[in-house]
Amino acid sequence: MAYSRKSKKALFIDQEALSTLALVQEGLLHPVDGLMDEKTSEEVNHTKCYKGHSFPFSFILAPKGRRNEEVLKALKPGEIVDLFVNGKPVGWLKVDEVFKIDPEARVQEIYGTQNASHPGVQATMKRLGHYAVSGKYHVEYPSLRKIKEQITVAKNRIGAKQTSALMMAARPLHRAHERLIRTTLDRSDLVVIFLFKPYQEDSTLPYELRYRSMDYFVKNYLPANRVVIVPLEYTYIFAGYNEVILDALVAENFGCDELVIGQNHAGLGSFYDKNRIQSVFDHLKGFEIQIHTAPEYAYCDICRTLVSSRTCPHGEHHHISYHADSILELLKKGLLPPAVLIRKEISAMILTHLFPNRFENLEKIYYDLMPGSGLLESQSEEDFYIKLMKLYQTTSLK
Repeated sequence: MAYSRKSKKALFIDQEALSTLALVQEGLLHPVDGLMDEKTSEEVNHTKCYKGHSFPFSFILAPKGRRNEEVLKALKPGEIVDLFVNGKPVGWLKVDEVFKIDPEARVQEIYGTQNASHPGVQATMKRLGHYAVSGKYHVEYPSLRKIKEQITVAKNRIGAKQTSALMMAARPLHRAHERLIRTTLDRSDLVVIFLFKPYQEDSTLPYELRYRSMDYFVKNYLPANRVVIVPLEYTYIFAGYNEVILDALVAENFGCDELVIGQNHAGLGSFYDKNRIQSVFDHLKGFEIQIHTAPEYAYCDICRTLVSSRTCPHGEHHHISYHADSILELLKKGLLPPAVLIRKEISAMILTHLFPNRFENLEKIYYDLMPGSGLLESQSEEDFYIKLMKLYQTTSLK
């Protein structure tokens, strides 16, 4: 339904703020159910709790800009103000209270630091104003509702009793990711893969390419009716050290029974307390979702398969670790990573994206070097990379 303006006054927000408002509107950060007033904000920032449920910081709207600040300072309780993104009306807000905030204190709550060299701090300070507004609001954002429906349909289709969530960037999707997905599928009826979709898009591996890679793996190597891939629009609230808490909250409110995270997750925060290892989850209140911590996987050159430290008796010097940044560095240099690190078809997708039209005479190179059917067929760059990797894997000559 098209949105119609309700007021002559307007606040101008960005797509990231719109998405974050929509998360709450759709109940995906429950029990948070709206914008917090000044008293509630201060209480949540101090106690890290809201309505008896752990929540890391206050939920507020404080858009930056001279025009926004003038409007906010003039607003009165009960007034309605329209919300705009890129010049288009996207919703409205009925004012309850306008109050001043300290942007530096706000980024400290989110990121645990005010250091300007932190990329999240930089990005948030550029979009964070000095005045926040609370009140009932409505925004148009149907995509989140569609994702909820997609997950519900998948659960009902197979009668899923146990649904597990995985939060993944897959930059790129490698063999350890694949093992994690498989082991999660072993313990669950349905796996929901929330694939991160940041607002500062990565031109190296954009969301569409990462989705295509994940979709290829799921459709070709897994029971596809038991896996759902959905975007998780990774707004600024997820970017800080409280990320894992919000991941669990979103997964729970999307209807998942379990969240699976890696033992080296940066937000897990393992520490010793009373002579036992604890994590951030040992101190949370109100969560019903179960948290499963998965081991880190590596390839053992003696076992000749993917292992974890719990299952492999050989030392780390026999292990090939799966560091996504290093694998991506190979791809950015134009190299085909070994198939033990990343599936050749996925490497082919990424290299074709990174180096379009790389070869001046692809057909000639292909027919000079590759075995074929004897028929003249048009070959894509992806086909070429896949065939080239098969040549690398030929073992009769040493």
